[in-house]
Amino acid sequence: MSQIADLKGFVSYALDCTRFRLVRDEADVENEELVFAPEMAHQIFGESESIFGYRDLKIEIMASAGPLDLYFDISYTKKVEELQTEGLKADDVEKSLADMVENGSYYTNLDEFKRIHASKTPAFRPLGTKVDEFTYPLHGRDTGTRTFEVYVSSAENAEYMKFHTRLEMFSFWYIDGFSRVEIDPLWLFFTVYERYGADNNNESATDRSANVRYATVGYVSVYQYYSYPKNVRPRVSQILILPPFQKLGIATRLIKHTTYEYFRKKDNITDITFEEPIEAIQQIRSVVDAIRCKELPGFAPDKLLAGFSKDMLHQARETYLINPKQCRVVYEILRLGVTDTDNAEQYRAYRIEVKKRLNMNYSRHRRDLARAKKRGVDVTVAMCGIPSVSERIESLNAEYKAVEEIYGQVLQKLLARG
Repeated sequence: MSQIADLKGFVSYALDCTRFRLVRDEADVENEELVFAPEMAHQIFGESESIFGYRDLKIEIMASAGPLDLYFDISYTKKVEELQTEGLKADDVEKSLADMVENGSYYTNLDEFKRIHASKTPAFRPLGTKVDEFTYPLHGRDTGTRTFEVYVSSAENAEYMKFHTRLEMFSFWYIDGFSRVEIDPLWLFFTVYERYGADNNNESATDRSANVRYATVGYVSVYQYYSYPKNVRPRVSQILILPPFQKLGIATRLIKHTTYEYFRKKDNITDITFEEPIEAIQQIRSVVDAIRCKELPGFAPDKLLAGFSKDMLHQARETYLINPKQCRVVYEILRLGVTDTDNAEQYRAYRIEVKKRLNMNYSRHRRDLARAKKRGVDVTVAMCGIPSVSERIESLNAEYKAVEEIYGQVLQKLLARG
């Protein structure tokens, strides 16, 4: 029993013992202010996000801020093999980390990492074609601005894809359900970089001199699906902004301006879609699209109260490349904004409208089963697998409340922006 108790001290929680750091100059290797933590580890260490076999385990992951050369440092005070156990072995932490990196491209010797960083950082430049540049004001005692640039690259660019595999290492820690993209020419990557001076001063980074440095910020991946008869339907797949650069409005910029302007200029784009975006990204998208559609005649208050229309679909797609599913979401958000919730009849009409959409799949499934039953098909088993009408009503009310709460948050942001 005491041995089992001893072994509990050899279980580490990955999120507690893992730390990241982006290194711009050698002093950053020791700078504790630069440390940031992962958001998830189940894609590396399993659902429990725990690591067995080490006492006082620490995992340090450093990356040179521009080219993202990686350094892994794994330290501990004791390993489980040092005890008399019956064949229990410690988890292979380095292998788990190495599996995230293509071709085993990482360093475990700090001096070697420093040498590589010093030699590659000054010459590192963004890969691909520049499609956007924007600034962000410095706060506090600092004055001036931070400068960001966005470059687009195709998966056909072998040099970029080598770099991208290192950037993707972070995606395992910050994007749930992440998987590496396959090499396919239809993939596009919009990668963001911060341009700064060698002394970390943006004001000195105004030209392409040897003083200019670049730090990698994040990326958006977009797959260009075919759309009949000869068009393209871009689908935004993954968005990653590294933690040191979050809350600067960069993801909003990429959604609202960069990718939109890139595809808007092409004459064969049907609309832009998103691949099951996380809630934060969907909210940014909804705020951006609602601001745009609010000015369209088809979304005037009287039109919104009259119900969803083909005119809304047409205007949203033709003007802003908004796909039908997202157009419906925007309509519901804007209609809530013009609905008098103190007016029982008006508010009830709105709730019914939204619930009809939420209940569409359930209603269709029940209709299909009813038709099959009329044709003599035994649907007993299938019917057991769907909720009863009363159960569905209860869950539908809960779904609606959640949707209205999200819509309310979007409307608050719309009001804040005037």
